[in-house]
Amino acid sequence: MTRPVLHLHTYFLFPFVVERELVAEAHPEYWRGNRTWIDGIDEFVHAESLAAAPRPLLTHLGPWRRASYDRFDLDSPAYQDMVFFHPFVRRVFFDVKAGGNTASEQDTMVRCYEMPLPADGLQWTASVAGRSPITVAVTDLRLFLFANGVGLLSVGVEKRNLPFAEALWINEMFRKVYPTSGRQRREGRIPHLSRLHLDQTTLAEESFEEGELINFQPPLTRVIRELLYPFDYHKREFEQIFDERMIVYSYAAVDPDRTGESYVYSDELQVMLSRFLYVDRAGEQFRYDPVFLRRQMEDHLYTRWAHEGTYYGFTRYSNVTLTLGVTDRGDHLVREGALIHRMFDTRYYLMAVVASFYRASLLDFTENIALVSRRIFLDLQAGALTRQNMEIATDLRSDFLNFSNYWLFSELANKDEEIEHFETQCRAFRVDDLRKEIREELESMNASILEFNQSRSTDAVNRLAVLSMIFGAGAVLTGFFGMNFGREFAALFFAASPGREWVHYSAVAAVSLIALATIAFGVYLVASNWRDYRYILRGRHAQRRAHRWFSIRNR
Repeated sequence: MTRPVLHLHTYFLFPFVVERELVAEAHPEYWRGNRTWIDGIDEFVHAESLAAAPRPLLTHLGPWRRASYDRFDLDSPAYQDMVFFHPFVRRVFFDVKAGGNTASEQDTMVRCYEMPLPADGLQWTASVAGRSPITVAVTDLRLFLFANGVGLLSVGVEKRNLPFAEALWINEMFRKVYPTSGRQRREGRIPHLSRLHLDQTTLAEESFEEGELINFQPPLTRVIRELLYPFDYHKREFEQIFDERMIVYSYAAVDPDRTGESYVYSDELQVMLSRFLYVDRAGEQFRYDPVFLRRQMEDHLYTRWAHEGTYYGFTRYSNVTLTLGVTDRGDHLVREGALIHRMFDTRYYLMAVVASFYRASLLDFTENIALVSRRIFLDLQAGALTRQNMEIATDLRSDFLNFSNYWLFSELANKDEEIEHFETQCRAFRVDDLRKEIREELESMNASILEFNQSRSTDAVNRLAVLSMIFGAGAVLTGFFGMNFGREFAALFFAASPGREWVHYSAVAAVSLIALATIAFGVYLVASNWRDYRYILRGRHAQRRAHRWFSIRNR
């Protein structure tokens, strides 16, 4: 398979989840009081850029800097990016600069950063034994941080006029972020060296020679760790959320050296497309069983423009655009920029970011639900559901409600093509299936907690009833004894005649004993259930502080 690729442009997307509680605990100055995560993240990233230990990446490229949209005229990137999306999506997923004709910054629940690239270019090189190193130009470094703690690192690379086999190798090898075994490195299925550099100056590199799981965390490549320098991976301040591969969001314009309408449906092109879609290495035939693969590709391909030689494909780890040539597309002239690539680099890129954010958020919910469910299960086994765990479960349900109602949109864009494109990506990511599973799990958890609370409330009412009966009986007895009866009763109990004082003192002792026993029993009931009463007596702000930055992963 030697067909040339005129233009390869790939974004490697690395979703991750920041452990907000650990970061806020380590840097409380940015999240004092009622400040939310998104309110303090700008100051934190800026301060960490200044306080970070000297490192080549920051010395030569500079720190992450905010990349908000600030121009909205017809030819501005903001206008051209936003106009294809619904107004409510523009408010939610676009980082706009406060002031002018935009909403206030407090309304923006996402922060976008970029790392400036030098004029002479940044390179990324990967190599394996027995093969010459391959270098690509890094064209874009972006970092998205969302209010729910999910982040996404985007590394864009480009190369022109290369064999199709080399384009496949780039997509397969550069996406690896840690080895699945030592055998993978020995067999050359992961780079022996992954190096980010400016000519001969190395900014970050990884050889994958050693590594081990620590606290369930794999040995993440130094290239990623250096780019995410505000967060310390070894302190578990963030974790990768998918597998050992970044998501490949890729565009390839293939040289159309054959003509004829039949070629766009030919086996040769279908084989190329399957290798590109499933991020495989080059081969003359389908990588998997042809019958199986053709059936799979029916679900994974979007073929509205297949008759013109343009295919879009989506899997759980890839989002690809394959097109024949760079030509005029109807009224869209190539001198204004190749239409397919322009769409790839703008609206479809943003849709890929949103879809990746959805999947990362839902997988994060899945992990949190498992951890909270385990805590509740252990509590129920001990017969005492702690207030903190109930509040964490309540917060988790609240976060999911906010995600479903604020972040999650089944329809992002205005046009059928964009809607169908996004739906296909979300279907490959199992967004709707995951959301339904999480909703059912949260409903089951909520039902369990409600059932336990109902049982505990019944116990509390029963305790109150018993205590009331005892206090009431004691009050009746002491009241009866203390009533101002006269004649023989008074003479016997209150003004005993000489020789009969023992009756008076015995009555006083008996009534005192009953009163003291009643009070002691009340104190015992309160003390033995102090956990319930203590929460009621604490102030509301103290209650919130007790679990606001509580990490369920690291406890």
